[in-house]
Amino acid sequence: MKSRRQFIKNSSLTAAGLYLGAMSMSAKSYGRILGANDRVRLGAIGFSDRFRQALFPSFLNHYKELNFDFVAVSDIWKVRREEGEAFLKNAMGHDITACRNNEELYALKDVDAVIIATADFQHALHCIEAVKAKKDAYVEKPFAETMDDNIAAFKAVKASSQIVQIGSQRRSGGNYTAAADYIQSGKFGPITMVELTWNVNQPGRWRRPALVEICKEEDTDWKRFLLNRPFEKWDPRKYLEYRLFWPYSSGMPGQWMSHQIDTVHWFSGLTHPRSVVANGGIYMWKDGRKNWDTTLAVFDYGPDNEKSSGFQVSFASRMHNGDENPSEIYYSNGGELNLITNKVSPKGGLSERMASAMGMKANLLTEMALVEKSDKVVASANTGADRLTSAHMRNWMECIRSRQQPNAPVEAGYNHSIATIMTNAAVRTGSKATFNSKSQQVMVNGKVFKY
Repeated sequence: MKSRRQFIKNSSLTAAGLYLGAMSMSAKSYGRILGANDRVRLGAIGFSDRFRQALFPSFLNHYKELNFDFVAVSDIWKVRREEGEAFLKNAMGHDITACRNNEELYALKDVDAVIIATADFQHALHCIEAVKAKKDAYVEKPFAETMDDNIAAFKAVKASSQIVQIGSQRRSGGNYTAAADYIQSGKFGPITMVELTWNVNQPGRWRRPALVEICKEEDTDWKRFLLNRPFEKWDPRKYLEYRLFWPYSSGMPGQWMSHQIDTVHWFSGLTHPRSVVANGGIYMWKDGRKNWDTTLAVFDYGPDNEKSSGFQVSFASRMHNGDENPSEIYYSNGGELNLITNKVSPKGGLSERMASAMGMKANLLTEMALVEKSDKVVASANTGADRLTSAHMRNWMECIRSRQQPNAPVEAGYNHSIATIMTNAAVRTGSKATFNSKSQQVMVNGKVFKY
């Protein structure tokens, strides 16, 4: 059996070949190097709850030290555009340029970078706009909700010199970095199973009834909102409560699973599942939503050319009877790595008694803490400037200056999107979803999945 390190190395080489070969990508030289005294000026793409409640407060933790500023906001809804202008003006202490759309913002001469926190399905397309306008970008997850958008955005970023950070903030957490180092060192042994859960009990999660009531078509740009999605008549619920409706969001996979499945790719060196099946439904909240409120998805991971090697991943999520404490537990035959407790333990490992009966040696991990002090994952709707998001924002800001790759580069977004899209395909069709590495498409029943 191959060593864990060999497994990771081979998987990484496969991934490199995939991106550079199948997509004919090549690295571009970095753009201009910002001097320590140069102020970096930011614009907000979408004055959303996520921007207002988490991303901007995280920015405020570091902007004075790193010499950053906010100068503009773009939002196609008049109400939020005006709110964003007033909010940022008050916070920054100077005038803010309010733009009716992204084209207006990118026409400004004083914007160097943007934070993109728009509707789920818009992230990849807005990222393309940003890098083509030669702006660095912090892009909220999920990165993409279709493979066509995913591929197009990946190509655009790789063809640019821009610094793009995907909003997978676990990659800036000390405990997660320690877990990655431990598994990749080979000490953990081959991963045999991963259990992911994310449960909440909030009837108002992803609902905006008060805003829906006041949102009028004449105050928005519905056509711009839809972008490349099939045309539908105006619907304020789909505009504001998009996470409940496909094809504007996959819901649970894109919002929650994308965070957790990213750690699987990071720790293992694998870039996508071999297959995904899913079951679930709308069992609790009969409010007109189309995306499930209960999901169970099971993934097969391992190298495409070595079917005998690999492991299973389960993702379970429910929007009822939930405590907002996401869990991520990695298992090997020697025990477990628990990212709830941030400890490695021999729990469940191969004991001496069980091993000796089969003429084998015991396999028990040494109990240890991953880090002295861990950063708790904040799963509430309003996270504030939690430690993980704050560290992630700082990493992006520092990389804008250094022109080094951030902790969550575009590859992280591309890969988590494959898993998200595969899960959504299994949810929508009731069939097993697979991934064609050659065409870079998600397949169900021999057909490419899109909507």
